[in-house]
Amino acid sequence: MLPLADIEVLDFSTLLPGPLATLILAEAGANVTKVERPGRGDEMRSYVPRFGDASVNFALLNRGKQSLELDLKAPDARARLRPRLERADVLVEQFRPGVMDRLGLGYEAVSAINPGIVYCSLTGYGQDGPRAGTAAHDLNYVADTGLLDLVAGEGGEPVLPPALVADIGGGAYPAVINVLLALAERTRTGRGAHLDVAMADNVFPFLYWALGAGSAAGRWPGRGAELLTGGSPRYRLYRTADDRFVAAAPLEERFWASFCELVELDEALRDDARDPAATAAAIAERIAARPAEHWRQRFEGADVCCSIVQSVQEAVDDEHFRARGIFARRVSDGGGAAIPALPVPVADAFRRPEDELGFPALGEREAV
Repeated sequence: MLPLADIEVLDFSTLLPGPLATLILAEAGANVTKVERPGRGDEMRSYVPRFGDASVNFALLNRGKQSLELDLKAPDARARLRPRLERADVLVEQFRPGVMDRLGLGYEAVSAINPGIVYCSLTGYGQDGPRAGTAAHDLNYVADTGLLDLVAGEGGEPVLPPALVADIGGGAYPAVINVLLALAERTRTGRGAHLDVAMADNVFPFLYWALGAGSAAGRWPGRGAELLTGGSPRYRLYRTADDRFVAAAPLEERFWASFCELVELDEALRDDARDPAATAAAIAERIAARPAEHWRQRFEGADVCCSIVQSVQEAVDDEHFRARGIFARRVSDGGGAAIPALPVPVADAFRRPEDELGFPALGEREAV
């Protein structure tokens, strides 16, 4: 029996953070029902590229769920939802603060009929505070928290993050963690909880070292100037002769010594504390003289913490990830086509056994 096999989840969220959180719950066995607006449903259904009758993004994030089509502003909406609200274990919503209250579906109203409900409100800035009602996206959260100011581009400007750090690391994952904690607490007390999960708040753990340096030593980080943000030759991207990149991270001294030997760095530059910029420039010159494959072979089997930057396609085809089987599960479009399901951080022992699952058509379930 899967750990969440008897858990009923009502999902009022859209796009990425909430749906990814409930996908993780669904993969662990929870019965997740998306509550979607009539006609259009979750906005992500309309995105491209397409897969079946929805977008591939929607398919990946909503594998194994069900869909309930309901106008939450309709006079009878709450009455139609009441049977589900009474038996739900978890409710996830992603509206701005106050919206669910105005719909008669806020925590106080729902907990009055189901005291054991674990009610997760997932927002950008939380349920209170000056920015609580502000519209924003991932880029705004990482900008507001200082994360975006840590890395510099060639002109010294901040660099667009390649990952949705706040949506996933600050939203979806903390939502799952706190839902599971609340469910565990409920087994002891019988009471549910209202979880205020703010994506911006949860970006700060990614800045642990910067917060520590500033608060304890009074040395707040400069853009692109620190150990892990480009200020050290030991943690950098170096361009190869064929315009690929070596991701070099030989931080520890034993790795650094091996790295210097393999790139044949001049002895006078191996003490990178003397002139980090000169050491980095010399390494860049050495790396740029040879193609990526040369460096791949050079570093293979050596303890130097170096790799060649791969494309997403190369990563999906990588023999290591294939051997791990992380893309073995599939999501189907209902018409015979299937693609690899999104790998989620749930151990195989706790995941649904089905190798292939579909995603819900809009409104495939009744309200009760």
